[in-house]
Amino acid sequence: MYIDSHAHLEFPQYNGKAAEVLARAQAAGVERILAIGSGSGPGTLDCALRFAEQCDWIYATVGIHPHESKLAVENDFVEIQELAARPKVLAIGEIGLDFYYDHSPRDIQRDVFIRQIQIAKDLGLPIVVHSRDAEQDTLDILRREWRSTRLGGILHCFTGTLEMAREAIEMGFLVSFSGIITFKKSQPIREVARALPNERVLIETDSPFLAPEPHRGKTNEPAFVAETARALAEVKGLTTEDIARITRFNFNRFFKLPDPSIGRRTVTYKIRHSIYVNLTTRCTADCVFCARLYDPVVSGYYLGLKENEEPGADEIIAEIGDPRQFEEVVFCGYGEPTLRLDVIKEVSRAVKSKGGFTRIDTIGHANLIHRKNIVPELVGLIDHVSISLNAADAQKYEKLCRTEFPGEAFNGMLEFARECVKWLPRVTMSVVRVPNLDIEACKRMADEVGAVLRIREYDLVG
Repeated sequence: MYIDSHAHLEFPQYNGKAAEVLARAQAAGVERILAIGSGSGPGTLDCALRFAEQCDWIYATVGIHPHESKLAVENDFVEIQELAARPKVLAIGEIGLDFYYDHSPRDIQRDVFIRQIQIAKDLGLPIVVHSRDAEQDTLDILRREWRSTRLGGILHCFTGTLEMAREAIEMGFLVSFSGIITFKKSQPIREVARALPNERVLIETDSPFLAPEPHRGKTNEPAFVAETARALAEVKGLTTEDIARITRFNFNRFFKLPDPSIGRRTVTYKIRHSIYVNLTTRCTADCVFCARLYDPVVSGYYLGLKENEEPGADEIIAEIGDPRQFEEVVFCGYGEPTLRLDVIKEVSRAVKSKGGFTRIDTIGHANLIHRKNIVPELVGLIDHVSISLNAADAQKYEKLCRTEFPGEAFNGMLEFARECVKWLPRVTMSVVRVPNLDIEACKRMADEVGAVLRIREYDLVG
């Protein structure tokens, strides 16, 4: 089920066809639409609300687009404030700056942008931002006028730099990609999308504009958001279903809309063609780059577990079903799986008996936890072990990982890795790309152990 996070439903391209367009959207799996209420400028600011208040699955924004900034008068700002108080309005937008077309003088664009930001502040609403050829001015205004609110928003139809996207994310924004990501000449935008954390991206159509391939040149419509999802999935090495789930979760959580997966206890979760087992959120480390304690969400799943909610082997086995339908069964989640070694072994026996493939994703403290070499117990049960190396020396490792075993964690992890290489078919070591990390030194260390090094981007789990 998709969410089109940005669509203009009132444009003349849809005259007399809106019902058909919305029916096609639902048939294509579009669950919600955020209809943008900028219309053709002042006098049409209720255009999205007309749809939202008639359809329970459509929501609205209200705001003056930068193109029409020169038309704004005082009464228009009063109208925005009044319309935005209605229940179906989720944000002020689209607002911002467009220095590509310059349909309105730039100083007026800035003034109207700031004025609407103030309305959003007063109402406690996020903003939907349009920025074209105005990256520096947009960021300057957001830093000065918006950052401190922590209300965030959406950078819509994003075509800016990675630096802009990352700074906006730090301000609480989601970054939305349109059909542009499907265009042949849009490789720089795809590279930005690849680098952003899954938990901060959305998809949109910006219909009736920017129809994606293979519909390019036609009137765009919300049903075509599936093509953008497919393109983003390819960029991120995920499935279209992954992108649909991730962006739906992101949208619903950001706007606090009903979603049964938000806050739900998760035992197993699917990413790509693998199934992951959420054994525990307890861990023997508190890594500086890990969101385990404050936001245990990954790829559209909430993984927070209280200790009394940790699943047993029977429940896990039942949820996995036939393991041959998956490329691998991965003991992962946002905790240290080997804290529950007996459950790993019991589930693995069941998986292997049915012809499945197993992997443990671990920080490598198992032998320290159990005060013995547990690796021989995994022979015949575990096909692949992924171990978090994280640093090339003990001092940096402890600073990054803040473990329960100070003074012995780093060497204990390396010894566990060596034992895995000795006993098990496949061993990978990983590092998270954080500032000042010596990747080459980590690669040499993995080579010395006999493992393959994998470099993970910040905020990437699974």
